[in-house]
Amino acid sequence: MKKKVVGIVGGGLGGLASAVLLAYHGFEVHLVEKNQHLGGKMMRHQLGRAQFDFGPNTITMPDVFKSIFKETGVNPDDYLEFIQLKTHTRNHFTNGTTLDLSTDVSEVSSQLTSFEPDARSCYSNYLTEIKRLYGLSERYFFHRTFTSWTDYLSPELARALIQVRPHQTLDSFHRKYFTNEQVIQMFNRYATYIGSSPYVAPATFAMIAYLELIEGVYYVKGGNPVIAEALTTRAVELGVNIKKDTEVNHLEVKDSRVTAMALSTDEMIDVDEVIMNGDLLSVYPSLVKEKYRPSFKDRKRDSYEPSISALVLLVSLNKRLDSLIHHQVYFSESYEKEFNELFTKKQLPKDPTVYICNSSYTDPAVSPDGDNLFILVNAPAITNEKDPLDLETYKEVIYDKLEAFGVEIRPYILEEKIIEPNWIASTFNAYRGALYGPASNKRKDAYLRPANKAKDLSNLYFVGGSTHPGGGSPMVTLSGKNIAKVLIDKHG
Repeated sequence: MKKKVVGIVGGGLGGLASAVLLAYHGFEVHLVEKNQHLGGKMMRHQLGRAQFDFGPNTITMPDVFKSIFKETGVNPDDYLEFIQLKTHTRNHFTNGTTLDLSTDVSEVSSQLTSFEPDARSCYSNYLTEIKRLYGLSERYFFHRTFTSWTDYLSPELARALIQVRPHQTLDSFHRKYFTNEQVIQMFNRYATYIGSSPYVAPATFAMIAYLELIEGVYYVKGGNPVIAEALTTRAVELGVNIKKDTEVNHLEVKDSRVTAMALSTDEMIDVDEVIMNGDLLSVYPSLVKEKYRPSFKDRKRDSYEPSISALVLLVSLNKRLDSLIHHQVYFSESYEKEFNELFTKKQLPKDPTVYICNSSYTDPAVSPDGDNLFILVNAPAITNEKDPLDLETYKEVIYDKLEAFGVEIRPYILEEKIIEPNWIASTFNAYRGALYGPASNKRKDAYLRPANKAKDLSNLYFVGGSTHPGGGSPMVTLSGKNIAKVLIDKHG
């Protein structure tokens, strides 16, 4: 029997996961990636001898990544090594206080007693509830594929949806357990993991805290992009045809199905099935003419609110700073004002919250001369305004902010590089530079993300952060697994 041919547009984690599983199950797989690397946003940068991970910097749910290898008959430990971080995030507040987060419940509770009058019971109750939220999400949402409107009509899904606090905001949820504004701000930050505002996004996403506070935060030895590199190695072993530095110009459509991928090399690849791994809001309209997608016209795409973007400084130092661990956050004075500037005024915050990843703290080999600082502040998605960002001036705002917290960087800089939303948009085909596809500030976008299958084309499927189950490297990988299973079941 002739093998079924699957074309995959984009080699992010979702596309790689699908490619590996489908090839193992006997499909002929062609993966086409426009960049020179595979892994999407999980890419490396090099400044001198310092290596940086563009993202994601925080890894959770390692078993999701390991499962791709296990399900194809090999030992994941032969491909990558996960290192659990003991104290994973140090939080700094403008009143001079700090709080370290880890999976040590007793230690975190002890620290919280200086912030909260009844910290131990509050934290215990909080952990119980976020564990419940995570359990429901893992059982009913993560492994479910939404390919048509009927998939949303499951009674058990409806019951689960009611139980995950869809009508309560993340901020109000945290105020149920905590009273201290710094503690609430610290936990509200989990909204940024889905590119949204804690004052609008539903409380369901408090489940993200469960992953960090109970299951733990990880780093992959050699840099987190080792995950993508390991998946690429496994894909090659299984015979996946990979074309890098090559674009898919358009998809050929006939009788409501995709028949071929037209490449920038003038090659045509005939396909039985197509998986689109990329920002659905950007890639789908660019590759399929509007007349072939009446259920997803450009105006529907434009109705989605994009998630936040980012402004990133990559900074290599000639010194290791004693105050830094692997992950740290320096909060703004007012989180509410910061998110109003991001989503309402659509401008860079005047007083930004600053996140720093210093992976050389855990893995000195990636930056032998000193710290490798990945410094990120939240930025609004790109608007139609023509005024360019004054990146150099804003860089100094960030450095000044860090100096106010006692983190002096300027005297020790070897090299630095600025990455801004327009670079993110062009490099990753990210709609308006958004990091996570649609924001989850509207209930319909939080729970009814674009489906995993095109409504108008019978053989086009979607994986990645802009579709179900959502953003973040484990969820993106799960989307690839879920669609691979759909195609494996479909073709026996």
